[in-house]
Amino acid sequence: MSSVSTIAAIATPPGPGLRGVIRVSGPRAAELVQATVRGWSSEQALRRGAFEGRFDDGRGTQPVSVLWMPGPHSYTREDVAEFHLPGSPPLLAAALERLIALGAQPARAGEFTRRAFENGRIDLTRAEGVLALIEAATDAERRAATQLLFGGLAERVQRMRDALVDLRVLCEASLDFDELDTGHVPLAELAALGARALAALDEALAWEQRRARAGALPRIALAGAPNAGKSTLFNRLTGASALVAETPGTTRDALRAVWNVLGFECELVDTAGLSDEFGARSDELDPDRIAQRLARAEHQGADLVLYLARAGEPLPELSALAPHAALLVVRTQIDREPPRESHEPGCDVALSAVSGAGLGQLEALVGRALGLDSGSISAAEVGRELSQRHVEGLRRARACLAEALEALAAGAPLDLVAQALKQASDSLDELDGRTRPDDLLDRLFERFCIGK
Repeated sequence: MSSVSTIAAIATPPGPGLRGVIRVSGPRAAELVQATVRGWSSEQALRRGAFEGRFDDGRGTQPVSVLWMPGPHSYTREDVAEFHLPGSPPLLAAALERLIALGAQPARAGEFTRRAFENGRIDLTRAEGVLALIEAATDAERRAATQLLFGGLAERVQRMRDALVDLRVLCEASLDFDELDTGHVPLAELAALGARALAALDEALAWEQRRARAGALPRIALAGAPNAGKSTLFNRLTGASALVAETPGTTRDALRAVWNVLGFECELVDTAGLSDEFGARSDELDPDRIAQRLARAEHQGADLVLYLARAGEPLPELSALAPHAALLVVRTQIDREPPRESHEPGCDVALSAVSGAGLGQLEALVGRALGLDSGSISAAEVGRELSQRHVEGLRRARACLAEALEALAAGAPLDLVAQALKQASDSLDELDGRTRPDDLLDRLFERFCIGK
């Protein structure tokens, strides 16, 4: 019998639901299905598919749908079974207890994805994409994680590795020939191959930096009528020095700065004041009308919109402002005109950017709306940490390749050039996990949920 254990875990979030999933992976997966599911036959273990039956947890039976995925054509490249059961926590706990009593081992955090990595199903960058997707709290973070998960970096790393290996092979082959032999590769050809590899590295580095910027920080947009106090609040929260004036339309371009919310960095965007007068102008090139379009685009792409309105002013219809973003209504300038009531209808928080009144309450509401938790690692922090590792690996590879090309141009022995090229390849191997320290893997996979 294989020494590899068969693991099991509940793969759905805690709490009641319509359906709960228990995931099993390992050499005894078919045996466990056979022992617990009435209506399952040994013939069904030979083919991939979904099967209906009843799960026997030793106390009673319950309806179950079994998704059977025999290896190596599964996520872990092992035999995998998913038991889709009624989403009652006591029933799921009893089912998992039964599987463990029959010989399954409780899965550790991230163990399914770790097996997928160790069995060659995914490389380390894709595994990191799984983690980033699990942690994603905003649509921007989800897009950035998906790019990583679907192999955007892995495919670029593989192309660079192939180019470096080809270049090193040619350098090492040329060591056995002098310039008059047919096996000798001209230095100009080696230099051209190296330049192409360097360009590919630069492209991968730029891609990763763009991807990280796209999902690095939760984005909060300020919205409201002209002179609602957006730029004043923007300056107070970020320490910026945006122009503040009584003249409507002072802000036209979107201004960006970092706002630290409960210890987490967020991108705060100041936008042009919304005005029916400006938006209705017929000239498509009118600066105020352009500013309105830019402002609305920022609202649509934000994770959270703070709609600012001066104390006592009526609120417009806000349902179409940013239908895919969270929305908080902020009453401003209470130092000038206090709210008519202690809590105006439709108002989430009242504040003064000048005196600072209400800013603490605003920060708490924003943190709650974005799901920021000072006791855990935020999705943005996970994304930044992963991207930093990728960028550092690519930069090390680039430095080694640049050193090799400089040595080649200076007429250095080709064995020295080949050694520098190998160091560049080693940096790429560390990046996608072909060579890696176990402590790096432990730190990565312990962040995963149980069942992932």
